[in-house]
Amino acid sequence: MAVTSMASAPAAARVPRRGRDPDGLWRWLTFAPALLLMLFLSVLPLVNLFATSFFNITWEQGQGIWTFVGPTHYQGLLSDALLHAGLTNTLIFAFLAVTGQMVLGFMLAYLVSRIERGKVLYRAIFILPILIPGIVIGAIWKLMMNYDFGLLNQFIGLFGLGPHDWLGNASTALLSVVIVDIWHWMPFCFLLFLAGLESLPQDVFEAAKTDGATAWQELRYITLPMMLPTIMVTFAFRLILAFKVFDEVYLLTGGGPGTATEVLSFTLYQRYFTEDRMGYGSAIAVMVIFLICLLLVMAAGLRRATEARS
Repeated sequence: MAVTSMASAPAAARVPRRGRDPDGLWRWLTFAPALLLMLFLSVLPLVNLFATSFFNITWEQGQGIWTFVGPTHYQGLLSDALLHAGLTNTLIFAFLAVTGQMVLGFMLAYLVSRIERGKVLYRAIFILPILIPGIVIGAIWKLMMNYDFGLLNQFIGLFGLGPHDWLGNASTALLSVVIVDIWHWMPFCFLLFLAGLESLPQDVFEAAKTDGATAWQELRYITLPMMLPTIMVTFAFRLILAFKVFDEVYLLTGGGPGTATEVLSFTLYQRYFTEDRMGYGSAIAVMVIFLICLLLVMAAGLRRATEARS
């Protein structure tokens, strides 16, 4: 009995007391610079943006004059017709663009994952659009959709159809921007889906083939359920990025014709930079951040619900 207690004493002495972490202080000291830098670069600008939204800022002799107006700017959001058009077009754009990217990206990833040879070549070809700078994409598609000599009008001319002003007609301008965005960002969905498909356990598919399952049954009952977490993450990423679209609208249509392609980010740009309404533009920015955070919460909830079902 004495031997047992003596042998266990050194082991008990080596166990640190509960609630005491000898390395905790060192970890906090090494983490503190990164934490302070993150607070300085993210939290402080957000606080400043929120505070600015309660002021009306004018300029006299190079000096900014701040006038407190309270929640007036937020009340003005309710009656801003341009903002309402931007919100509506953003919702339509996000739904159409993300749906097209998800469907096409998954189809291409599924087809590439099932081939044996040339997979690297197909992968390199399909990711090319995402590597092209936005300004180049705007120039390419603006030339292709040109009314006088664009490739699209030359193509439909082969079938006896007249030229169409794709970017200047209110009925097709937003759809044209959606098509460009699908072409640009579909490779992002393709890469994530391809990585997810290649990481699936192959023994499940071998067992399904042994039981006589067809390719459609494998896709419906095995592949899609196992890919749901990847699908939800990809959907969340693309929905948030689509909600912040700006460059394609700015380069292709400039928000026109009229308000046909007006989106939230472009409305913010006009109010803040073009009209120099910094306080009101800050209020729009706060609203956009709130909507994006709401989308994040919804996406996280959908992901948890999906993982709970699986």
